[in-house]
Amino acid sequence: MEALIPVINKLQDVFNTVGADIIQLPQIVVVGTQSSGKSSVLESLVGRDILPRGTGIVTRRPLILQLVHIDAEDRRKTSEENESKKNGRLYRGIDGEEWGKFLHTKNKIYTDFEEIRQEIEAETERISGNNKGISDEPIHLKIFSPHVVNLTLVDLPGITKVPVGDQPKDIEVQIRELILKYISNPNSIILAVTAANTDMATSEALKVAREVDPDGRRTLAVVTKLDLMDAGTDAMDILMGRVIPVKLGIIGVVNRSQLDINQKKLVADAIRDEYAFLQKKYPSLANRNGTKYLARTLNRLLMHHIRDCLPELKTRINVLAAQYQSLLNSYGEPVDDKSATLLQLITKFAAEYCNTIEGTAKYIETAELCGGARICYIFHETFGRTLESVDPLGGLTTIDVLTAIRNATGPRPALFVPEVSFELLVKRQVKRLEEPSLRCVELVHEEMQRIIQHCSNYSTQELLRFPKLHDAIVEVVTSLLRKRLPVTNEMVHNLVAIELAYINTKHPDFADACGLMNNNIEEQRRNRMRDLPSAVPRDKSLKGPGGQSLSPTEPPAPEGEVTKAAAGQSVSVNEQTDGGTGNWRGMLKKGEEGSAGDRSLNPLPASPQKGHAVNLLDVPVPVSRKLSAREQRDCEVIERLIKSYFLIVRKNIQDSVPKAVMHFLVNHVKDCLQSELVGQLYKTVLLDDLLTESEDMAQRRNEAADMLKALQKASQVIAEIRETHLW
Repeated sequence: MEALIPVINKLQDVFNTVGADIIQLPQIVVVGTQSSGKSSVLESLVGRDILPRGTGIVTRRPLILQLVHIDAEDRRKTSEENESKKNGRLYRGIDGEEWGKFLHTKNKIYTDFEEIRQEIEAETERISGNNKGISDEPIHLKIFSPHVVNLTLVDLPGITKVPVGDQPKDIEVQIRELILKYISNPNSIILAVTAANTDMATSEALKVAREVDPDGRRTLAVVTKLDLMDAGTDAMDILMGRVIPVKLGIIGVVNRSQLDINQKKLVADAIRDEYAFLQKKYPSLANRNGTKYLARTLNRLLMHHIRDCLPELKTRINVLAAQYQSLLNSYGEPVDDKSATLLQLITKFAAEYCNTIEGTAKYIETAELCGGARICYIFHETFGRTLESVDPLGGLTTIDVLTAIRNATGPRPALFVPEVSFELLVKRQVKRLEEPSLRCVELVHEEMQRIIQHCSNYSTQELLRFPKLHDAIVEVVTSLLRKRLPVTNEMVHNLVAIELAYINTKHPDFADACGLMNNNIEEQRRNRMRDLPSAVPRDKSLKGPGGQSLSPTEPPAPEGEVTKAAAGQSVSVNEQTDGGTGNWRGMLKKGEEGSAGDRSLNPLPASPQKGHAVNLLDVPVPVSRKLSAREQRDCEVIERLIKSYFLIVRKNIQDSVPKAVMHFLVNHVKDCLQSELVGQLYKTVLLDDLLTESEDMAQRRNEAADMLKALQKASQVIAEIRETHLW
């Protein structure tokens, strides 16, 4: 199981080559306050002075440190590291038993650890500047040595509270967010470093660790500076876990002092002095504390942690590999045969466009109606309901009907309702169906425009590789739709004009309605005749004024009484006689002696003064008045006829407009789209321009290919673990 950590290091190298941080690998994250001894702990684990030292904040970028144990006899580089050349030959030999490598310096080998420390300082200032600011971009360092155990450690900036010097005012928030970014990784082990000469209950490292690991299952506490505690005190209770228990344990270490560092005291000598101190001060705990025990514990914890994380890690890698394979497929291969590629893309777009209309597209929209389904909705829901909401008599008053009837009769009083008035009024109502019909065409045209974008986004993602081709296809389809719109509008206009051209009163549905209406009118007339007064003398029932004979079916009205057979006005028998003999003075008398109510209903001009002529243009036109029985009956007849015929025409329009739109717009575009695109775009002079990829497409394809290659290689590494029974 010891070989699991090198496997993780190999996976880390694989993902470092593509600069990816999408896989959260198992690692140990060192967390602590500023000057708590984090860097000293790391140097003790390495056994060398490699980290920048000083006062204040020194670690200003994350340092991902990979410790690789090598055999003392084999000091040659591995096959992966034998790629640098020196004097034209492979640089296989390495002077010294220990060396380091940075990711950002590629294959450069560092055998001088002082040079490694200087490179860390230079790289930190290159990104973070020299104003004590921090950066979240990590530095990758790999140390090969026979004196280390296999570990992957992350050194982070120390927790601070108050900005110093040129540090930004929010330096505390920046450091906290950076620490949480790394320790939130569920595959990480948190190494919480706390100085022994501070109160354990106020440890910022343990506090921030508990935020992401409340159960403490992946937190290990390290107590530094055991030799700096106040006289008369010790860390026995802390190391035994009596103050704050930590599940993975608490390990105490003794660091080199600043004086030791200034005097170049070796780490090996410091470890020997640490062992002697523990044997003297904590003899019962000496074998469970110290730097060497810490290294072995971290190695053991990391191995077990890696073993627990590998199944989930393998699943994550396989899922990402499938996603990047799909992404790479969407980017397409580099174009070799431009002519065939252009024809293929045009054909595929035309097919997807037609399939979207037919409802057989590969990508079905689930959020809203699209394509043919939306066109169907426009025809039968939007357009149908709009037509049904149109009132057959909307905008038509009874006065309008009566005026049309009178205008159609000319100067002669009519005995029957003139057909011209019906035709005039019904055409006016039918004309109202044209506007919603044209609006239906417009809605279908807009939906066919939306289908273009739908196909570009969901169906033919290859078009996104070639923005100029995409724009050209959109322009051609838009132009085709634009050309068909006037033709379709003209046809819909003609459909309404056809209905207006000939009012077919012999239409079967209209004839049935007229017959039913006549029966209703006849029934109403009989009911009115039945309600007339019948107590009239026999001798007067057969003779009318002037000795005229009356119809036996029409009982005459007695003298001086109101008759209901008259034209809706109260007229006496004498007045009827005067009017019947053509006595115009009787008419004047009726006008003068009529009741005030009659004047309000039938206003007449005031009697002219003597000696003044009458100006007929000054006669006021009545705005509204009570209709006579005949006028009311005639208006009712016309309104019923208009409604009956309007419903017939509306039914025809509701059926014929969708058919016209489908034939002249939808089906025509479907049939001609392929040939139109080929004719406009499939030209030799346009190939290079249309198939020019977007600027970042090639870069994204290369990045996706590199990531897929890295994931496949990582999958092979994990497969090797299973074969060697390390898992």
